[in-house]
Amino acid sequence: MSTAKTPVAILLSGRGSNATALIDAARDPAFPARICLVLSNKPDAPGLEMARQAGLPTRAIDHRLFGKDRAAHEHAIHAALEEAGAKAVCLAGYMRLLTPYLTNAWAGRMLNIHPSILPSFPGLHTHERALEAGVRLHGCTVHLVTEGMDEGPILGQAAVPVLPDDTADMLAARVLRQEHALYPLALRHFLTQNPATAANSAALVVA
Repeated sequence: MSTAKTPVAILLSGRGSNATALIDAARDPAFPARICLVLSNKPDAPGLEMARQAGLPTRAIDHRLFGKDRAAHEHAIHAALEEAGAKAVCLAGYMRLLTPYLTNAWAGRMLNIHPSILPSFPGLHTHERALEAGVRLHGCTVHLVTEGMDEGPILGQAAVPVLPDDTADMLAARVLRQEHALYPLALRHFLTQNPATAANSAALVVA
C-alpha cells in the first residue's frame, strides 16, 4: 500500500538547477514528496518556465512591486504556499534574505541548500573564499532555515576535493553536481524521519 506524498513547494530566483533535481526525484513513485508549487520572486526566472514544462503549478510574486516592504512580500508568499497546500518548503537558489516572519512561519519545515560545508563560508562567494582560504575540501550543505543566515540545523553534507589548479568556476561546477545529488537525498531523509529528530540524525555524505 503506497504512502501519500508530502506536498512540497520550491522557492527559486534563477535557473533552478537544484529545483530540477528535486522535480526529477519527485517523479519516482517511491519518493516521499510531490512538488505542489514552484514560486519565484522574479517573473522572468528561467526556473519557472522549467517547472511549467514539467507540468507543475507556478507562481511569481515580484518583490519589486512591494518596494522596501519585505514583510508584505513575505505575507504574499506565505499565503501562496498555504493556498498550494505545502507542508514543507525547499529553497533552491532563492536569492532573498528572509525575515523572521517567514522563517518562523515555516520553522522546522523549510530547507535550504548552501554551497559550502557549513559552518564554513556562510553567505555569498563561497567558492572564491574557499580557494582564498586554501582548504582541501569544499562542498555543500542542506540545512533547516532559521533566523540566522545559514545557521540552521544541518540535514546533510557532501564534500569534494579542492584541486591545485581549480578556479572558482571549476570548483562551483564540481560542487553543483553534488548539490543535485544531495538535495533530493536530504529531502527524502527529512520527510521519512520524524521531523523533530531528523536534524539530530547523522548527516548524509555523498562523494
